[in-house]
Amino acid sequence: MKLASLANGRPDGQLVVVSTDLTLAAPADHIAPNLLNAIERWDDVEADLRELSAAVAAGTAAQLAPLAMDRLVAPLPRTWQWLDGSVYKTHVDLGTAAYGIPDVWYDGPLMYQGMSHQFLPPIGEVPFPRADDGVDFEGEFGVVLRAVPMGATVEQARQSIILLTQINDWSLRSFGRDEMQRGYGWILTKPACTLAPIMVTPDELEDAWRDCRCALNLNIHRNDELFGQANGVEMAFGFDELIVHAAYSRALPAGTIIGSGTVANADYRRAGSSCILERRAIEMIDHGEMRTAFLRDGERVRMAAIDANGDMPFGMSDSVIRIVG
Repeated sequence: MKLASLANGRPDGQLVVVSTDLTLAAPADHIAPNLLNAIERWDDVEADLRELSAAVAAGTAAQLAPLAMDRLVAPLPRTWQWLDGSVYKTHVDLGTAAYGIPDVWYDGPLMYQGMSHQFLPPIGEVPFPRADDGVDFEGEFGVVLRAVPMGATVEQARQSIILLTQINDWSLRSFGRDEMQRGYGWILTKPACTLAPIMVTPDELEDAWRDCRCALNLNIHRNDELFGQANGVEMAFGFDELIVHAAYSRALPAGTIIGSGTVANADYRRAGSSCILERRAIEMIDHGEMRTAFLRDGERVRMAAIDANGDMPFGMSDSVIRIVG
């Protein structure tokens, strides 16, 4: 099942069910007015949503119409909690090398609590204060949860995953080194994230949903350049382990999003990178200097996970950088 949110003048948008090929959609607000409401009542509404999804596939759904990608807001324009991991060791190793600080890898997951009151639309301009802040993209995968009790087991964590998502976790790198060394969390470094247009139930990925990991290539283009196509499978900790970590001392409300952190592969020379910071670290290793600039006004960043059939299960996020300061 594929779900999205249409702009309707309200903060959370209108819930729609989307066809497998992303060309058609039918309103689902008679089942739940928005996606956050559906997630909070998942046990009550899932069957009705799946029935509507089958009707969309059959072409019989009421008010079925072409999906207007440019009218979509983030599937969850806001939610209760956003927790981002960093569980690709290659990314952590390259990132700390670029910042010139000691490696921060531990035996358990790295995670921070980010801003959840705003997620940006999948298509359109993304505002940043200054070009000199080191504007960077970060491509990752995420899961959306039903309510999770404090002290959840691994099995409870697995059962709590109801939707999968794709995220561009924008970063302002000029502040990253200082905030990492302070060790008190990201504030200046982390503006609002961009979500891909579609959230999917895990069964939509078929064999690509593996060991609580998204085994998909995340294709990222900077302007017209293919910047990276790293596969999500190399997480050192699966999403189930990230959920257990997050729920150790707190219950997690329905609607919590947990991110994987920037997707990276050990064979990064073939797979490329999911952020500019990694490429700059590789350039330092290879050439003794960082050559790739961070993003400037007017540049375009596109992200789309690609499955074995060449399809984009989450659709594509397509963002244009706009410096407003």
